Amino acid sequence: MIGIQRKTLKGVPTLTVVDSAKQEEPMPVFIYFHGFTSAKEHNLPQAYLLAERGYRVILPDSAYHGERDQDLSKDELNFKFWDIVYQNLKELQDIKDELDRENLIKDRRIGVGGTSLGGITTSAALTMYPWIQASAVMMGSPKPVDFAKQLVDEIEYFGLQIPLSEEKMNELFDFLGAIDLSKQMDKLYGRPLFFWHGDADPVVPFEHSYDFYNEAIKYYKNPENIRFLREVGRDHKVSRFAILEMVNWLELVL
Repeated sequence: MIGIQRKTLKGVPTLTVVDSAKQEEPMPVFIYFHGFTSAKEHNLPQAYLLAERGYRVILPDSAYHGERDQDLSKDELNFKFWDIVYQNLKELQDIKDELDRENLIKDRRIGVGGTSLGGITTSAALTMYPWIQASAVMMGSPKPVDFAKQLVDEIEYFGLQIPLSEEKMNELFDFLGAIDLSKQMDKLYGRPLFFWHGDADPVVPFEHSYDFYNEAIKYYKNPENIRFLREVGRDHKVSRFAILEMVNWLELVL
C-alpha cells in the first residue's frame, strides 16, 4: 500500500509518498517541486505513480506556498518569484542532508524534478549539486536570465513599477547568471535529463527548453540520457500523458 506522510524536513513542510511497508528503508529518492501559486498536494499523481515503481517521493512546499502561505497579493508574490527559487535551492540541500542523516537514500540514487517554477528550480540545481543523479523538467526554463528579462519586459509593458533599484536588479541578474544552466552545460556531466513542454505554453517559453535541448545533446556521449518530449498544442498545464512518460523514463535511469 502506498502511504502519504506529512513531515517537516529542516523546517520545510513536505509530503513523503512511499510504500508503507518500506517507509523506514533506504530507497531511491525523487524530490519534486510544485509550480508557482501551487502546493505540494497538487503533485500527488506523479508521486503516487513513482512510489508504485519503488521510489520514495518527497513533495516540498515552496516559500509562500501551501502550508507556508502568507496571504500575499498576486503582485507581491510575483515580485518574490526569484526569492522563491533561491529558497528552493537552499532547501533542496537541506532536505537531502536530512534524508542522508536518516539513511533513507539507497545507493546515492536521488533525483530532482518540478513543474514550471519547480522546473526552473530543477535546472538551476543542476549547476550547483553534482549529487543529483537524474532530473525531470516539466515546462520549466533552463534559461533564467532570459526568462527574468522577459518578465521585466512584461512588467514594464503594463506600466508597473519594479520595486528594485538598478543595483538590486544587477545583483539579481548576477545571481541568475550563476545558476543559468544554459551558460554552464559542462555541469550536466552526462546526467539523465528529461524535458516536457507544450509548444503552446503562454507562460514559460517553449523555445527556452527546446533550444537548450538541441544544444545540450551535443554534451552527451550517450544521447539517450537526454530526452525532450514536445506536446503539440498544449498550454501551461502538465498532461497525464506527460506525467506517465516522465515516470516511465525515470524508472529507466534512476
